[in-house]
Amino acid sequence: MLRTRLLWFTVGFSVSAAAIGHFIWRDLWADRYALSSQTRQTFDALEARILNLQSLSSQNTNPPQVEG
Repeated sequence: MLRTRLLWFTVGFSVSAAAIGHFIWRDLWADRYALSSQTRQTFDALEARILNLQSLSSQNTNPPQVEG
């Protein structure tokens, strides 16, 4: 009888630990995905701003002046 109680306690404890671990893993995975997505959006916006600045600077270039 003692072995049966110990077995069921061990099974219950293991299942509970696995469920908690699974929920923690899912939460960490969702945070990682959100951070990755946010970083990608930030860098995409930064790249768009850089391209805009480059196109503006190429439009506003003056012809080279010759020093004499």
